[in-house]
Amino acid sequence: MALLCFLLDLRNIPPPILGLLKQCLLHLANHYAAAPSPPAASASAAPLPDRLALCYVHHAAAAPSGSSSRSPPELKIAYRPGEKFSLRDFHHAVENLPLDGFLPDQHGSVPTGDVSLQNLFSNRAIYSWATDDISKKVIAICFSAQNTEPLRRSLMEASEQCITVEFVMLETETAAFMYDDVSENSSSFIHRISDLENCVVRRYSPETQVLHGLVKRWLEELKDDKEEMMQAVLVFRAPIIKSVNQVTCSIYPSANQIIDGFPYCQVCRCHGLPIDDVTTNKAKWLCPTTSRQLAASDVTDSAVKIGDQTVLFLSTSGGGSNMRRASTSISFDVIERTDLASLNEGVIMGKSHVVVPSSNDEVALTDESLDQNTQIFYGLCETLFKLDQGLVCSSACNTETMKIGTLACYYLLQPSEKGPMLLRRLAGSEEILPLPDVSRPRNYTVSMDAKNSIETSLSKIAVKEYNPLHHERGFHSKLNSLVKDSLQFGSIAPAYAEDATHLDSFSEPQ
Repeated sequence: MALLCFLLDLRNIPPPILGLLKQCLLHLANHYAAAPSPPAASASAAPLPDRLALCYVHHAAAAPSGSSSRSPPELKIAYRPGEKFSLRDFHHAVENLPLDGFLPDQHGSVPTGDVSLQNLFSNRAIYSWATDDISKKVIAICFSAQNTEPLRRSLMEASEQCITVEFVMLETETAAFMYDDVSENSSSFIHRISDLENCVVRRYSPETQVLHGLVKRWLEELKDDKEEMMQAVLVFRAPIIKSVNQVTCSIYPSANQIIDGFPYCQVCRCHGLPIDDVTTNKAKWLCPTTSRQLAASDVTDSAVKIGDQTVLFLSTSGGGSNMRRASTSISFDVIERTDLASLNEGVIMGKSHVVVPSSNDEVALTDESLDQNTQIFYGLCETLFKLDQGLVCSSACNTETMKIGTLACYYLLQPSEKGPMLLRRLAGSEEILPLPDVSRPRNYTVSMDAKNSIETSLSKIAVKEYNPLHHERGFHSKLNSLVKDSLQFGSIAPAYAEDATHLDSFSEPQ
């Protein structure tokens, strides 16, 4: 877990890019507020910890009349962490970031954070924003930075206070073309601070997909229940190269299901916490914090629940939703086709559902319409299978929970050669997790001897269509063994005397 302090140098961030960054910060806050609580935490008692801070570097708007010189840069704290995270206040701070701070004539050559970082690292700010057991990290977002001695001294002082600094440098081809010194300044700056263990410089292109991945990485640093990678070993029955019959791997989750909506809730006015949904009797309303009995005037209904620990008060009763159980008929809207060969299996979530054409028992269809419905279904399946394509559908129903929510769910309708189709849930953009920073080494090639050895080893492994009936997990055999062991202790007498009349009246089936 960590406290993330975002520092934006508005002097060298063009307004279009600033708009994208603001959207990223809002998405990060939304994810953090809606994330499920760790299993060990009590969602009703513990508020969501405040681990976000937002600062920016900006020139003072006021300038001497008739003077062409600019006022010195100032560090502004837009959002200061409190005891519990306020999604509303953080949104307000992000939305009100000034848009007039960009200096186009100095773009690419503005020294980032010299005086500003000194102020930020003073005892008046970041040191007091969290307890000592919470790590602190400053994420400085800029387009370029120069080698300044005050900046280096500030970074060294931060290291003494166990504060890490990550410079996120956004670089575009347009900026590099217009400002020749941008790349040179960035490279020189990276070299200048490369010996500081608490600093890292990351260079990104400000594209939507790249920024989306940054949000998910920041979220992993905020959450308490960050999933660590798992180690795995692939064990072969025969060696694959020489005497080696194992391959070690790392396993990462690729998607994480988000909530499907924001239900209304009743909230106590004294602490702003949701009242237990089970407590429907007004005479038994209790404050979640003090257990004090609440009157009707102490409770408000105009609130929605965001995740487990965040509540938003609304001016009216509109804006939220109450999710309901899905009926026997669920609507799926076909929105596009997709090539199955190009589909990333990592985006498929949850269990699959078999899809077959309806029968008379399921829907009210005449014989004629039923025959046409069946023909269309199998014709669609055959055509999609021939094209090696599937249909992407959207629905308000989440088949994992079988509830109708306010957020869209996406599904893949996948054909098969012999008739039935599979309905498989697809992850949305908010559910995709970032891939680890591991890629195949550049210019890495596999030798021909290794390829031949691997191919020979694989040829010894049987090739079959997967049939679940041929792959038992051992459930019955294990349970039967447990029952057999239990019987060694003798039979357990029933808790009641059997009725003799009932036994006499029992007869074998004819």
